[in-house]
Amino acid sequence: MSKQYARLDKDNAAVLLVDHQAGLLSLVRDINPDVFKNNVLALADLAKYFQLPTILTTSFEDGPNGPLVPELKDIFPDAPFIPRPGQINAWDNEDFLAAVRATGKKQLIIAGVVTEVCVAFPVLSAIEEGFEVFVVTDASGTFNPMTRDAAWQRMAAAGAQLMTWFGTACELHRDWRNDVEGLGALFSNHIPDYRNLITSYSTLQSGR
Repeated sequence: MSKQYARLDKDNAAVLLVDHQAGLLSLVRDINPDVFKNNVLALADLAKYFQLPTILTTSFEDGPNGPLVPELKDIFPDAPFIPRPGQINAWDNEDFLAAVRATGKKQLIIAGVVTEVCVAFPVLSAIEEGFEVFVVTDASGTFNPMTRDAAWQRMAAAGAQLMTWFGTACELHRDWRNDVEGLGALFSNHIPDYRNLITSYSTLQSGR
């Protein structure tokens, strides 16, 4: 039986960025490190572009996991930031859970490091509580493709929707007539080849 198409709604979505920490990023081997960092920042930029409530959290910063990637704090200087003292599953932290509930949103867009732990655990917990969950796969990373695939299968089986940051942006935007230049600039900043499309569009527009 086919399931209903549950699309992302920018008026009902929040973004959870879980454990994108300097130490943990060194563990990511299932995707090119530079590509991964770009994808994480692209997700952050789209969250800001669509004005989605965004929550940042880290695990055991004082240990080997290290501090939050500084660019994320720069993008979200006023966002709730929850440095968890020890809880591996962010959902087990009362402050994090309170921040999620305070958004009032029922759709959660989640990405983090590592995929089978820092992403999967809160994803499964959120689904259990009735949230619609969308996992941004290319802004989440782990040790190797086998580990990643097992985590994706576990989350998908529980009801999570697996997406990419580009697909997330397009589904939130719905219609290019809402804004061409703004979203086009975001895409151009993170997809070098996309600049060709925007350059072509800008040239055509200027010639009218």
